[in-house]
Amino acid sequence: MNNLLEFPIKKPWIVMAVILAITVFFFMQMKSRSRMETDLDKYMPHEHPAFVYSDQAEEWFDIKDGIIIAIENRDGIYNPETLTKIKQITKELQKMEEIEKSDVTSLYTADNIIGTEDGMDVKPFYKKVPKSQEDLDELRERVRTNEMVFGRIVSEGETVSVIIARIGDDVFSQKFYRQILELGHSYEGPEKVYVAGRPIVEGTMALLGPADMKKMVPIVLVVILLVLFAMLRSVGHTLLTMMVVFISTVWTFGLMALVGIPIYAVSTMIPVMLIAIGVADGIHLFSHLDIYLAKNPGESKLEAMRDMLREMWAPVVMTSVTTAVGFISLLTSQVYPIKYFGLFTAFGVLAAMILSLYLIPAWISIFGLSKLRLFKGKSSDGQIGRISAWSSANLLKHWKLVLGLAVVIIALSIYGTTQVWINSSFLDKFEKDSDIVLTDQFINEHFGGTSTLNLILESPEAGTFKSPEIMELVDELQEEVESIEVVGSSFGLADYLKRMNKVMHADAEEFNTIPESSDLNAQYLLLYEMSGDPENLWQVTDFEYRKLNLTFQLKGDNSKATNEAISSIESFRERFESRGIKMNYAGSGYTALVFTDLILKGQVTSLLLSLVIIILLLSLMFKNFRAGLIGAIPITITAMISFGVMGLLGIPLSSTTALLSSISIGIGIDYAVHFLDRYRVNLRSNGDIEQSLTKTMSHSGRAITFNAVVVIAGFMVLLFSVFPPNRELGGLVSMNMFTSFSGTLTVMALIIVRAKLFSKNRK
Repeated sequence: MNNLLEFPIKKPWIVMAVILAITVFFFMQMKSRSRMETDLDKYMPHEHPAFVYSDQAEEWFDIKDGIIIAIENRDGIYNPETLTKIKQITKELQKMEEIEKSDVTSLYTADNIIGTEDGMDVKPFYKKVPKSQEDLDELRERVRTNEMVFGRIVSEGETVSVIIARIGDDVFSQKFYRQILELGHSYEGPEKVYVAGRPIVEGTMALLGPADMKKMVPIVLVVILLVLFAMLRSVGHTLLTMMVVFISTVWTFGLMALVGIPIYAVSTMIPVMLIAIGVADGIHLFSHLDIYLAKNPGESKLEAMRDMLREMWAPVVMTSVTTAVGFISLLTSQVYPIKYFGLFTAFGVLAAMILSLYLIPAWISIFGLSKLRLFKGKSSDGQIGRISAWSSANLLKHWKLVLGLAVVIIALSIYGTTQVWINSSFLDKFEKDSDIVLTDQFINEHFGGTSTLNLILESPEAGTFKSPEIMELVDELQEEVESIEVVGSSFGLADYLKRMNKVMHADAEEFNTIPESSDLNAQYLLLYEMSGDPENLWQVTDFEYRKLNLTFQLKGDNSKATNEAISSIESFRERFESRGIKMNYAGSGYTALVFTDLILKGQVTSLLLSLVIIILLLSLMFKNFRAGLIGAIPITITAMISFGVMGLLGIPLSSTTALLSSISIGIGIDYAVHFLDRYRVNLRSNGDIEQSLTKTMSHSGRAITFNAVVVIAGFMVLLFSVFPPNRELGGLVSMNMFTSFSGTLTVMALIIVRAKLFSKNRK
């Protein structure tokens, strides 16, 4: 081990050359092969049963997400100019390579089922744009009397109409995203055009994600530099520490590019994490070096570095390994972005450890120690010693008060934890007053909703969904679910049957019901297949009428809205199953809900797993199981307080804040490891518990304080993010770092003393 530790001192140029070569290699990989993942479907674990079924249902019924273009004329849409724009936008969408012609629905392409003397016919609402007021009034009346269109394609106020372009999962790109936005905005004036839908949310996230990273990284660099400079009081120490985290970040993204892992939205936080975390090793190394040189001013540079590596390599390795464990535990998650975030952040942490133990000594061996200091004059070690002695004395004197206060805070946190809720919303990642959120709200106000939930009904018998009894139950379900505030509308085979029954009885409203016989249903459906576009029919049922697809439009894309709709649907499960009909869910709305449930399960699993592994690692490192348990106390308390605050403040668990506990455990365990290691060393040297506590406070307590200040400052930079969940994460992690730091220096320190940890005479 000594040979390995002294290698960067004895062969510094070799170390520098190897590090430079690796860095150049990873930088080239990062530059040429990095890519941003824009498809939110790629975030999902498609081997999961819910996703497998949803994919199957999407094939059965050609379920696709839609781009929604809403055109508003406050004087009403029934004028030649607005109707012409609806027609032109529809045609331009149909010409795009990414969109199939039949997948564009608007007032211009929608089917109007009408009764005729010979039976039933299906015609478009208009081919040529009506010019005369008489023709415009006739069009308005046709729309008003068609429940399949009125309120769905044309708003009830008749001032807004939507054009929906359904697209496949594999066609969306940034170029296509820009084309859609340019197309919509090119038709503005005097009408206003709104562009929304899940694909647009994806595109906006993909656009803002890299821009957000570009903005945050320079800010965090400046903040960390300034705080490090103030803490270490040395230009050389500061720049060298920052060099370590910069290189580790390049290595991390270079490795991601090399193995073909894309940059997800959450991946944009990795640089901030590594910059905030990676400085810890440098702070502890330089803090020890400064203390050693202050006590041994005559020692050579070589001997000072040998002492630094000899005394600090073990805690540096221990803290890095335990930090990596906190992140690696995220591999238990089935959500790809979180899984990869944990894996590559762990790699970056270990890379920063290696660089700290090799780059820093090699650099100092070649270029020497920095002499430029921010504060000149007497050392502050004496003042730190007095503060440490005062802190230790008061901590021991008021131990009951400290522990009592901790118990109260934990009790409040446990209550708060019960209030935590999960949020599957992608729109909530944006500002409330952002264009994309306001557009979504506008369309939700005028139509059924921009989010969808698909209910799939399956029967083993052909023709089941021609049965009046079954279809009346389906219609009852739709009406019941539509009565919920979050559900705007629903659509399925029942709507076709009711419309056909009505028009075949001279548009009499009393016949806007399910036909009374299976034969009549079969006749209507056959007539539609012959006169209309049967492809539309196969989006709500299958050829044998064994399966049914019901689409519910929701006025929100969060878990609460989806769960409320599902809860209402589930009240019908027993009635359907008694008739041999199975109920399942599909579509992006449902998979987003499953996605967030997996986040919660993965979070609980990773939290418990990381705690168990950390306790075992600490027990092995210190060869003392009690040390493992005591070392885990600060991070356990931190996790409780973190979720408690989230619950009390109404902050939901999302794909971003789900990272919270792993980040907090990964970083917060550093403080406990350094404190335990230094306390053990001090106790072995003098045997006095109180004196050992005071010395530990002045040595590791000093470095822990510096580390906490730097990390808190680094994560506070996330408050500048354009994504609200990132800002929440920044504030919560900063709070957690303060909790871990203060918990280590108070609660854990007290328990160490009261339990007489590492003491040979425990009585």
